[in-house]
Amino acid sequence: MVEIGRPVKDIEIDSNTSIEKIFEELSQSGGFESVNLSDGLDILTKMISDEKCLKFVSFVGAVVSTGLRGIIKDMIKNKWFDVVITTCGALDHDIAKHFSNYNEGSFTMDDNELADQNIHRLGNVLVPMDNYGPLIEEKMQSFLEEEYKNGVKEMSTAEICKMIGKHMGEDSFLYWAYKNDISVVVPGIMDGAVGSQIWMFAQNHSDFKLNLVGDANLLSGYIFKAEKSGAFMIGGGISKHHTLWWNQYREGLDYAFYITTAQEFDGSLSGALVREAISWGKVTKIARQATLHAEVTTILPFIYAALLSKLKKN
Repeated sequence: MVEIGRPVKDIEIDSNTSIEKIFEELSQSGGFESVNLSDGLDILTKMISDEKCLKFVSFVGAVVSTGLRGIIKDMIKNKWFDVVITTCGALDHDIAKHFSNYNEGSFTMDDNELADQNIHRLGNVLVPMDNYGPLIEEKMQSFLEEEYKNGVKEMSTAEICKMIGKHMGEDSFLYWAYKNDISVVVPGIMDGAVGSQIWMFAQNHSDFKLNLVGDANLLSGYIFKAEKSGAFMIGGGISKHHTLWWNQYREGLDYAFYITTAQEFDGSLSGALVREAISWGKVTKIARQATLHAEVTTILPFIYAALLSKLKKN
């Protein structure tokens, strides 16, 4: 017999309805993705509140080019997570936006004209060339040279992220990760401006090495000691997969919430629902898990606001 759920309830909102109450209304609405949204909030609340849980957050670099950088920074500032898994672009944008700025644009701008004006377009965000490549080159070469003169000849990506963080300010997610001793691991660090600068530095300092095994040792140290683990995965790609991959070594995540715009019909990792990871041993069979199909810059601010409210009560 199929177990029938409770009756679908119409959403009721008035001018006094709190954001927490809105999420409660969504949970009873039977509404397609709205139920996944409310389930995700509940999963994150329980995960962050669970003192026995090792907590991961993963995100794609592109969102750091937008104002969502502020939410990511605040989640790390709040010490909600123990480990960050991200892409090189997140480092690039964090550095560039700390020392300069990006501009508003649109998806329909003429890219030939933008190229003539030395402006890169990232969706509807404009990245002036001087605020990106040359700036990151200047900063990274300076940071690396300082470490090298102090006798550092080998660094993992987690150590590189700490190095960057200590040179940043309070608007930076890398700064707060450094300040709060939260490890940031970038498995694909060579795929971006920061990675290119590491390579260029090594051309002039042949004894300097990038130690990816050091990151593996760091992550294994976390995983093999964890009583429980959970992950908030913002977008797919290598950051999502690396988070899942390492958690298979402790029989999978106990909490997992994934936000994506990708679809699963093409077999891609980004399109795969969290539940598919159960078959790989990357999520436990009894895990609290949900996948939300949504564009994260529109939805994460509301999730964050609701989390602040629920965690304050807890």
